[in-house]
Order: sequence, then structure tokens, then C-alpha cells
Amino acid sequence: MARLTREESQALTRAKLLNCAPQVVAKEGFAGASIDKITEAAGFSKGAFYSNFASKEEFFLELLERHAGQDVVEIAQLLKGVSEPEEIIAKVSGWSEERATDPVWGILPIELFQHARREATFTSRHATLFREQWRKVGEMLMPLAPHWPGSEPELLGAMVLELTYGAASSFSEGKGPSVGDLVRFALNTVKLGYGAKIG
Repeated sequence: MARLTREESQALTRAKLLNCAPQVVAKEGFAGASIDKITEAAGFSKGAFYSNFASKEEFFLELLERHAGQDVVEIAQLLKGVSEPEEIIAKVSGWSEERATDPVWGILPIELFQHARREATFTSRHATLFREQWRKVGEMLMPLAPHWPGSEPELLGAMVLELTYGAASSFSEGKGPSVGDLVRFALNTVKLGYGAKIG
């Protein structure tokens, strides 16, 4: 087996640190997910962490950016070849239902942003973290709403993703409407209000 280059080895280290972080956050929360605990879970030293990331905050920003990109890829694959509004709604609401079972991705951004506000480290990177994700997901949902005002997809994508990751119903344990129910209702309402007109 060929020996890894320095760049390849560093990329693998970064990926393993990022892959281990969600489990640490799920157990400890953002505040308790120390660099020591993350590196221990990944099997690396703190030196390996700091050779890849300047700070814990930069690390978690990259983690959230990576996760947001993965969401876009997943939804794109899910909707490949799908054009009927009812099928789009069914697939996206099902995806939201499944995604909402892992609360880490809804809680982590809130705790990270609160930390950044307290420490006066909140930047435009924080403020715009999800905007590209919202826009790309919204573009995939535009067949539901050809008469959407201004043809601006970001609001549509934000609605779905914020319901997916920010809904208290993800903690309802089957009592009351689920996240999938909320997303399905929201998208059906969009289709009725801004969909193709008949006659």
C-alpha cells in the first residue's frame, strides 16, 4: 500500500476529528465537548487538533458547514428525477422526519452562536452559515411554487430546514404533530398558495 502524503494524512485526521464530534456533543453538549474529549474519541493528540484547526469554534463552524452541505446532497439525490409536487412533498417530509431524530444538529448551532455572542467572536461566517444551504434546498423545491414571490428560493429552503432542525416537536415522542407533519403541512400550503394555477 502506497504511503499517504502529508496532505492526505492531514485530510484523514481532519475527517476523523469531524466524524467523532457529533457523538461527543450528543453526550456532553457544546460546552462540555472539549478539545480533549474530541481528540480522545478520535484517537489523536491535542497537537493533531491544533495542526488542523485554530480553535474549537472554528472546528464546530466547519462541522456545521460540512453537515449543511451533506443535507443538500442528500435532498438532491432524494429528488433526482422527481417532478410531481405530491412526491416532492412526501420525500422531503419523510427526510425531515428522519433527520429530526438526531437533536444534535438543531441544538449545536444555537449553543455555538450563543457562545460566539458571549465571547464577542460572532462574525459574518456565523451569520451566513446556513444561507447557501437554504438557497440550494429552496431551488430544489421551486417546482412546488412556480408563483413564489420574487422567485427567491432561500425563504422556502429556510422554512423546511428550520422546521426540521428547530422544531420542538422533535422531542414530542409521538405526542402531537411530528416534524414530518409540520413540513408536509407547510409544503402543501406553499403548493396551494403558489403552485401552478388550473384554468
